Amino acid sequence: MPNPHAAHRPHGSDSAPPELSTGWLRTFLDVARHGSFTVAARELGWTQSAVSRQIAALEAALGGAPLFDRLPRGVRPTAQGRALLPHAEKLLARLGSMGRELAALRDAAGGLLRVGAFATADAGLVPRAIAAFRSRHPGVTLTREEGLTPALLSRLAEGELDLAVVSATGGTLPRPPGPGEAYELHHLLDETLYVALPAGHALAGEPGLRLHRLAAEDWISGSSRIEGSLLDPALRHGFRPRVAHVVAEWTAKQGYVAAGLGVALVPALAAEGVRPDIVLVPVRDEGVPPRAVYAATARGRVPAPAVRPFLGALRGAARGLGARDG
Repeated sequence: MPNPHAAHRPHGSDSAPPELSTGWLRTFLDVARHGSFTVAARELGWTQSAVSRQIAALEAALGGAPLFDRLPRGVRPTAQGRALLPHAEKLLARLGSMGRELAALRDAAGGLLRVGAFATADAGLVPRAIAAFRSRHPGVTLTREEGLTPALLSRLAEGELDLAVVSATGGTLPRPPGPGEAYELHHLLDETLYVALPAGHALAGEPGLRLHRLAAEDWISGSSRIEGSLLDPALRHGFRPRVAHVVAEWTAKQGYVAAGLGVALVPALAAEGVRPDIVLVPVRDEGVPPRAVYAATARGRVPAPAVRPFLGALRGAARGLGARDG
């Protein structure tokens, strides 16, 4: 007599995995653990017939073989039931682990956050934000990479970063290739610019400087190209700065300035830990806008749950730095 609960299997699909309900598997494990339909029903808050229907449905989905021998006192797994037992335990354990991991992501209590930042943001802004973020979300794994703004924005657009701290010189940001706006910008702060001068420089005692007064100076810059760099506003003042030395790292720039080999423009985020033999003088020039700093996130993609709280930590760090800068 055919089993009325037997699942229909198309011809040639014997190797296909059965469609199972996790509820059936949980009921099966409860019955196996207690050795009784009655006790399992009491634990689950069901009737015994409801438990029996669950087991019958599971047996039908697995081909119709009985999973339990009915004994005078309780039940015992059959050979099929014993074979199923470790698989059911592992499967439900994996599902539980999946649920916990997804819940941790939802609550920003776990998962991965990939952050990129330009170099001077790593001098103060980003470390402060990471410290504040980790105190509230210690379970999130945070990775950080350093790079130039164009490269960071490209990696963000390609899905290789979740958030990038970037800067705009003169109020403009490069656009990565591709149609439409690839990212959304969240303003963090506007940086004051300083001129780094040797301590004995004739202008070192000035309360502020206009850029044109430095037209005759040699410059230390991170690039020989003026356009798009911090020195770009000088072009609007009618002079092209003479880059005597190309030095990328700020600590090394200080050494060149201290040795009298040139002067350098320094954003406020890089102004911490200045060596005593150089002087920072603010640029007081309407033609030199402050450098804007943003957090960039990808547009059109669901952000990692940890992005929002990390953005909040960045804003908090930026407020602290802004108060000091002011």
